[in-house]
Amino acid sequence: MGREIRVLWMGRGRKDPAEDLCAEYRSRIERFAPIRDQVLKPLVQRQGLDRLSAEAELLRAAAPSPCRWVALDRRGRSLNSTEFSALLARWQEEWPHPIVFALGSDLGLDAGFCQGAELRWSLSPLTLPHSLARLVVYEQIYRGLSLRAGIKYHRDPL
Repeated sequence: MGREIRVLWMGRGRKDPAEDLCAEYRSRIERFAPIRDQVLKPLVQRQGLDRLSAEAELLRAAAPSPCRWVALDRRGRSLNSTEFSALLARWQEEWPHPIVFALGSDLGLDAGFCQGAELRWSLSPLTLPHSLARLVVYEQIYRGLSLRAGIKYHRDPL
């Protein structure tokens, strides 16, 4: 079984239609690695950069130590599914601790937090709602793990 994977995200925790799909992918991922999803409440009473740094501290406090951080950032590195799968496999082989994916609030993630991450990962240059971004993260984690396991889920484009 692979290393633990965590998805930490800033949000209000409201029921979202995409949550059922996220839960479906989490159950699929569980066949390969333990996975945990945790919502953290954004600090709406604070504004601007002070809020971002406070949210970064909340993310750090919620994660196990040590861990390998992946910061979801639209200005980050774009990976195709095969590249992501290879990276995830390499990390799981060489890193004995959890891999943590962090999604920021409506303001994004603190710049210093992003700089300290092992990977700044861009799902798209578009701004995505949290529910959709989380769904894409879970689907790509599952796709990456299934590629490594040889399960016929992923198909290369023609």
